[in-house]
Amino acid sequence: MPDLLLELFSEEIPARMQTRAADDLKRLVTDALVEAGLTYESAGAFSTPRRLALTVEGLTAMSPTLTEERKGPRTDAPEKALEGFLRSTGLTKDDLEARDDKKGQVWFAKITREGRTASEIIAEVMPGIIQNFPWPKSMRWGAGSLRWVRPLHSILCVLSDEAGASVVPFEIAGISASDTTHGHRFMAPAQLRVTSFEDYQQKLGRAHVVLDAGARAETIWADATNMAFAQGLEVVEDKGLLAEVAGLVEWPVVLMGDIGADFLDLPPEVLQTSMREHQKFFSVRNPKTGRIERYVTVANRETADNGATILAGNSKVLAARLSDAKFFWENDLRTIRSVGLEGMAKPLENVTFHAKLGTQAERIDRIASLAREIAPRVGADADEAAQAARVAKADLASEMVYEFPELQGVMGRYYAKVQGLSDAVAEAAQTHYAPLGPSDDVPTEPVSVAVALADKIDTLTGFWAIDEKPTGSKDPFALRRAALGVIRIMEQGKKRIRLRQLLLNYSATLIPDTIAFAKEGEKTLEVGSYKLLSNKFDLKELTKAGRRVVIQRCGFGGNEVGDLLAFLHERLKVHLRSDGIRHDVIDACLPMPQNDDLVLLANRTRALQAFLDTEDGANLLSGYKRANNILNVEEKKDGVSYELDPDPKLSEGEAETDIFTALDQVEATIAPALEAEDFAAAMTALASLRAPIDTFFDKVTVNADSAIVRRNRLCLLNRIRVTMNRVAIFSEIEG
Repeated sequence: MPDLLLELFSEEIPARMQTRAADDLKRLVTDALVEAGLTYESAGAFSTPRRLALTVEGLTAMSPTLTEERKGPRTDAPEKALEGFLRSTGLTKDDLEARDDKKGQVWFAKITREGRTASEIIAEVMPGIIQNFPWPKSMRWGAGSLRWVRPLHSILCVLSDEAGASVVPFEIAGISASDTTHGHRFMAPAQLRVTSFEDYQQKLGRAHVVLDAGARAETIWADATNMAFAQGLEVVEDKGLLAEVAGLVEWPVVLMGDIGADFLDLPPEVLQTSMREHQKFFSVRNPKTGRIERYVTVANRETADNGATILAGNSKVLAARLSDAKFFWENDLRTIRSVGLEGMAKPLENVTFHAKLGTQAERIDRIASLAREIAPRVGADADEAAQAARVAKADLASEMVYEFPELQGVMGRYYAKVQGLSDAVAEAAQTHYAPLGPSDDVPTEPVSVAVALADKIDTLTGFWAIDEKPTGSKDPFALRRAALGVIRIMEQGKKRIRLRQLLLNYSATLIPDTIAFAKEGEKTLEVGSYKLLSNKFDLKELTKAGRRVVIQRCGFGGNEVGDLLAFLHERLKVHLRSDGIRHDVIDACLPMPQNDDLVLLANRTRALQAFLDTEDGANLLSGYKRANNILNVEEKKDGVSYELDPDPKLSEGEAETDIFTALDQVEATIAPALEAEDFAAAMTALASLRAPIDTFFDKVTVNADSAIVRRNRLCLLNRIRVTMNRVAIFSEIEG
């Protein structure tokens, strides 16, 4: 069984595209081979800055010969139908066989497709794969029509087995497949002839090319950490940068350089961001002081001076970059000392947040007001929360954040400390954006929680008010992320807030009044006042009785609140499903009271899931379903609802009497348990209904001959349903 070795050798491939390209190459080639009838044992893809490589081991030497029978038209069908069938099969009429069928005789064709060698199949499929390769961006060069991410220089394509190796012959855009490649661009540029993947990997290694990106990353990290450890320092972990740098070099050579003394007092995050973004340097930190003192760079070659010239050039460029960062930092400090953070934020009055939601400054005012209202509910000081909200976004107007947008929040914390604000305010400036992703930490300090919730709730409320809601996969304003942030902050911090009233209060007290006017001739008449989120809204013109009416209006009332809560509930479903909670269990809890308290709702859902996972829970659900189904059928048939209280005096037998007794006991237990929000206790009380319900259905006929007894028993089933539905709507649960 032969092995395939394929390499596409080009100019440097952008690091961010390499891993995806290697995976695409593996998928496209193996899928094409399998579709053509070949099988294989294993496949592996590799990438370096200058090559994509693929090895397919244990490939079948030939595709199998296949015989297919195809049914054609009837023997008495028109001649044109027969001609079309013959064209599709490539046969003649003499090759067909007439067979009896249900509706008469039918022509059958027996088509034999001969097997082909692996070499023939590979030569056939590869040009199409290369021509249609799914690069995010590609280019043409010279006079050819081939598009590739960078100019393609050569193609290596070899099949090898015990008998030896042979080139798979194909050509594309004037490039013929061969058994040759090249080593490192500078250290070993000579041509290499290879016979197998093992030979290819060994010769590349000797030619200063590490084929595996993972191995290059491991080498870089090991050398960097060892070099730092030897000097009592540590490398700041950055997995994204490590993967990127591993895609920039074929032969990683780790070097450590110094940061100029003039820059050591810059915030560590500034140094780290500048070096990562501009130079692709790793930051080296002093664990005793937390300062970034040195950097690690990765060269693509060994040099006679052990990298001294490379480090000298890098340090010179780095000094220029850090001089800019230092200039921004010092300018920002002067601004803060002169006018404070709120003065720094003054330019935000001219920065539009959204055309219909006003400026960033107007939004900050809204967030500060809302943070003041939320603060007592999360254990924060209202004045401190409002102050934190007013300065939390001031760094958006700083020169540093203008240069490095990813430092928003981080710089806010530093600037707050420079101004002498409290630790809680400084913390809120940094963390109120969190969480940005599903695995990010959430704010935990009360002031930070108040500002973070106010920020996200303002975003959700504002875009709901102007009807800019997510649709399908489109969510340009990241409202799903904001909703998930609200959920995670509340649930992880156990912050109990009734969102419905909060949202209604917010829209009623925060949105200012604006007067609408009507013009009648030269006279201006006041029409009325309307609630607005901002004074910057589209104008709607109405004509009534010859009067031109200009109205500015944007409402956010009960309907919008209900719609927004439904959106939050959908996000909560997604969040809980990731924790293994079934969707139907969540649906069973959503209709319950206080469903706008997301912590309460999550606790109820988790308790119900745990209950249903027990044997008692599963069996009780079965009993509920039986009672509910009987009741639904009989109510539909009779056209009435059996909602009256059942009379225990009409019981016949112990099984029926026991149900009444059990329900009395359960109801007495459930009420205080639900009041105390002890859902586990409420579920445990429900579990005691399992045996009486089972016995009832085993020994009692609901549809008794006596109409009075039948009605009483149906009312009893309704009481079972109502009692269980006080904990959750069990009819929503599947199974």
